[in-house]
Amino acid sequence: MTVKSLGNPFSKDTDLRHGQSCPCDICKTTMTPAQFHMSSEKMLEQAVESAIVRSVFGHSDIGRRSFMGMVGGTTASAALASVFPMNEAKAAILDNLGTPEKTDLNIGFVPITCATPIIMAEPLGFYSRYGLNAKVIKTAGWAVARDKSLSGEYDASHMLSPMPLAMTMGAGSIAEPYIMPAIENINGQAIVLSNEHLDKRDPKQWKGFTFGVPFEYSMHNFLLRYYVAEFGLDPDVDIQIRVVPPPEMVANLRAGNLDGYLSPDPFNQRAVYEGIGFIHVLTKDIWEGHPCCAFAAPLSFATELPNTYGALLKSIIDATQYASNPDNRVEISEAIAPTNYLNQPVTVIQQVLTGTYADGLGEVQRVPDRIDFDPFPWQSMGVWILTQMKRWGYVEGDIDYKGIAEQVYLASDARKVMTDLGYDAPADNYKSHMIMGKSFDYNEPEAYIDSFTIKAN
Repeated sequence: MTVKSLGNPFSKDTDLRHGQSCPCDICKTTMTPAQFHMSSEKMLEQAVESAIVRSVFGHSDIGRRSFMGMVGGTTASAALASVFPMNEAKAAILDNLGTPEKTDLNIGFVPITCATPIIMAEPLGFYSRYGLNAKVIKTAGWAVARDKSLSGEYDASHMLSPMPLAMTMGAGSIAEPYIMPAIENINGQAIVLSNEHLDKRDPKQWKGFTFGVPFEYSMHNFLLRYYVAEFGLDPDVDIQIRVVPPPEMVANLRAGNLDGYLSPDPFNQRAVYEGIGFIHVLTKDIWEGHPCCAFAAPLSFATELPNTYGALLKSIIDATQYASNPDNRVEISEAIAPTNYLNQPVTVIQQVLTGTYADGLGEVQRVPDRIDFDPFPWQSMGVWILTQMKRWGYVEGDIDYKGIAEQVYLASDARKVMTDLGYDAPADNYKSHMIMGKSFDYNEPEAYIDSFTIKAN
């Protein structure tokens, strides 16, 4: 689908035709502001409406525009509606998407436990259940995942939940509309310190420390910054934060290149397993239920391949719900441990997924929701992430917080699929969140940023 398919078919000024070499660059990349802020559901509806109107006029765009100019778009729309159930037709088409247009898919993932649903959906058969032959491809880090997704090498990808927001806005990369219809995991991260710092459990003692995070546009970076700032440290002045691919975290901790890191698992637990680090705090104790990783794709994937998109989203949400059941996590640990997936000892993965783990301080902790899996992409979470991007200078100027969050975090798509699969889905898209004892009001994002003493100048 190109953006011309999304024009108003009842306007005499709208050209719904395509050039000789379509898909043309204009059709693929030029979007009006209204089109840019459409949800994928709205885009599909408008494309269906456009197809119906063009069909009525025998696909003669000159005839259509001439007629609209003579009688007016409103009159034409009412006349068509009187003889053709447009709304019912759109609903029927959208509710009865058929066989996937494309079944062979490449889906990128970074080998961390946050990607559990995306990874396990291959060996446990969730992709094939919905008619897909999806291949999950191990990716070294997030910059690679982003670039391969932007280039089209990946049809969809495991991403950090801030990434599709940043990519849509053009922060850190070219601007490309992305959608995030499902969260992969909530919680599931930790701050790990080197055993050399067993006597420095108070973050106020961390001045001069070097920390690793997996990517700039990550919950890890924003949670670490939030955490140290609450203890009076400026993350841009008092500590150093380096981007380190997750698989390299442990080696850098061992070599002394890092004093600690806020990382995805299993690398927090792997540091304990290797005897070189300890778990200082779980991120669930910073923000209970925070989002981390997600399933994301270019907006064009949903609009050009709606059946495939629907089948893939069903696969992901079904797998995520399966992973949310603690009774399934031993089985899942074994499924995702092999070399082509996480390449980690099953023991390490089980400690993460079951929440019964050694903390590196001589204790065994039992925290069943150390990591959990909930696919619903709360748009209020997107607004919070955008406030932190603004707070720390990753984006500047006026931001349409809710508009961007609603464009990228497709709560309605997730809700529909969850309901269709028989799972409970929230009725709302927004809720309040509590981060380190401070309530976040998604209706007042600028006031929230202003409430912090420590932030970028």
